[in-house]
Amino acid sequence: MPPFPSNARKFACGVLQTIYRTRAFADDVIEATLNDAVLSEPDRALAFELVYGVLRHTITLDWRLDHISRKPIARLPLNVAMILRVAAYQLLYLDRIPDSAAVNEAVKLIRKQPGHDWGGLVNAILRNLIRQPTPTLPDPMVAPVEAFSHKYACPSWMVERWIQAFGINHTEVLCQKTLEIPPMTLRTNTLRCTRQILMDRLQVEEISGRETSVSPVGVILEKCGNPGRLSVVQDGWCYIEDEAAQLIPPLLDPQPGERILDACAAPGGKTTHLAQLMENQGTIIALDCQHERLLRLTANCKRLGIEIVQAHECDVATDLPEDKPDTVNSPISHSHFLAEPFDRILVDTPCSGLGVLRRHPEGKMLKRFSTIEKSRVIQSQILDRVCNLLRPGGILVYSACSIEPEETTEVVSAFCQEHPDFQPETVTSWIPTSGLSLVTDSGYLCTAFQSFTMDGFFACRLKKSHTK
Repeated sequence: MPPFPSNARKFACGVLQTIYRTRAFADDVIEATLNDAVLSEPDRALAFELVYGVLRHTITLDWRLDHISRKPIARLPLNVAMILRVAAYQLLYLDRIPDSAAVNEAVKLIRKQPGHDWGGLVNAILRNLIRQPTPTLPDPMVAPVEAFSHKYACPSWMVERWIQAFGINHTEVLCQKTLEIPPMTLRTNTLRCTRQILMDRLQVEEISGRETSVSPVGVILEKCGNPGRLSVVQDGWCYIEDEAAQLIPPLLDPQPGERILDACAAPGGKTTHLAQLMENQGTIIALDCQHERLLRLTANCKRLGIEIVQAHECDVATDLPEDKPDTVNSPISHSHFLAEPFDRILVDTPCSGLGVLRRHPEGKMLKRFSTIEKSRVIQSQILDRVCNLLRPGGILVYSACSIEPEETTEVVSAFCQEHPDFQPETVTSWIPTSGLSLVTDSGYLCTAFQSFTMDGFFACRLKKSHTK
């Protein structure tokens, strides 16, 4: 296979087209494509900026371009639309790139495409974009859905449901957060060092960092380049993880020597955090339905020096029976490690991911309301199957990188109604004082609507009674 073209703009356009065609995560597409790329460090940085910038701002870019183009951008051939979006992003959001360079490079890319010559159209649209004034946004007090959609590049269906669920003010906060560039955050591997020792080593390596606001083990880095190349990451002193995700495992309060189930474990962020809290003593059964992701989990455990995790491929929503597995009568192959009850269970459930749109901005284009509905079904199935694996008096923590009611409070409420032996407990005792504003009136964790720089997570703690 010939090397991928070295031009950062062409690389970005190719990645964006692949994301749209395959509906894959941007991270995965970039990682796969970089293997065949010939990019200098400056080109690589520009390519990343263009890919994620376009994904974050696509709706706004199309709104601006549609005011100029006689044909809606979304109805143009995909390669033409992407070249226009990449160029428009440079013109509207990147001050350091001359307008002439953005336009000329876009036209060059078009001319290299087989078939129809779109160069003249692209040149005309982009030069008009430079000359014409910014159109006036709708009044948010009169048409909030259109106003927020165009200003913050959020799909109308998402804005509308957020307004209905959370009100206009909270909706604007959520929309604004989708445009944030998330910080690079590390979770200290306390099996190997303290947070202060980690920060001291980073300082020696001339990498500045600061403590996270709430998580007692987090470090937020300033400019660090490719974080995977950091020696502290490669040596297993830390794990790359957002601060909100770092707040979930402590809610389970796992103890050394206990038997823990992580029902949706890969790639292992919360699994390895549980092992740290258990001081690498006890047993963690880590399940996931994707083999490749389990390989990443196993590699992460090895890098971090964790020895108590047993990883198994299992689709919890479909592979497990609704009743407790029986080592004698159960036909499923998983019964041997699930027959003994667990002290605690973490269900970090598959979800729509609408709480992490700043980290996965492709979700703005690829998610639909049906995504939420499908996730809710799977979440209920998982809870129904794992609850029988918990010992009486045990603790179950349910979490999601979403704040959608259908995937969070409604799932928990329905589960508790169907399983009266489970009762919610407030998470207050396991949240540092600096983060108590993240605890809702119902005692749940919700990291949205706050001034903290975190992803949007929900979590609740459920205790199983001793008698059903």
